Amino acid sequence: MPNSNRGNTGFQSNEFEQEYDRPSKSQLKREMTALQKLGAELIAEPRERVKRVPMPEDVRDAILECQTITDHEGRRRQLQYVGKKMRTLEEEEVALIRKTIDSWKQPSKAETAALHALERRRDRLVADDGALTELRAQYPDLDVQQMRTMIRNARREQAENKPPKAYREIFQALKLLQAGSAKAAAQEAADDEDEDGEQDDE
Repeated sequence: MPNSNRGNTGFQSNEFEQEYDRPSKSQLKREMTALQKLGAELIAEPRERVKRVPMPEDVRDAILECQTITDHEGRRRQLQYVGKKMRTLEEEEVALIRKTIDSWKQPSKAETAALHALERRRDRLVADDGALTELRAQYPDLDVQQMRTMIRNARREQAENKPPKAYREIFQALKLLQAGSAKAAAQEAADDEDEDGEQDDE
């Protein structure tokens, strides 16, 4: 016999359904861990870089303070404090900090173009003997014998389908040449400025 009272209790069952608009405990924990990690990333960066990151003053101060602490326990406590301060940030502020950190990890267009130029020059050196003459003219301090040996080895690697060890060595040698040239040019420019300053003083 059906129960005549069933469904006539005067309330709807969905009145007891709770709305879970708030994030779960596990979600909150993941967010806290992510913010703690973000704070640790900033602590690992140079101080001058951290000072340029858009963030509230108190958060930046906590990060800079942590960088100065060498005691293990003291640093651990300060790191926790940094995590606590990071959790006070708005979503937009966190997004801006992440965007800034990501920009540090991406090579600039100029750097990428310079690397591609070095790769093309290396390929010319391996393919054309005349490219070495050009390189020597541009870099008088070049160890021609060493470069010639690397080129010969790279050609042999390509012919025998061996791992490109010498091929990579040529690229590193070109990078060093370029870096040395850039450093010398910067030093020369600085010396010229000093000379100009001395002439102005006279």
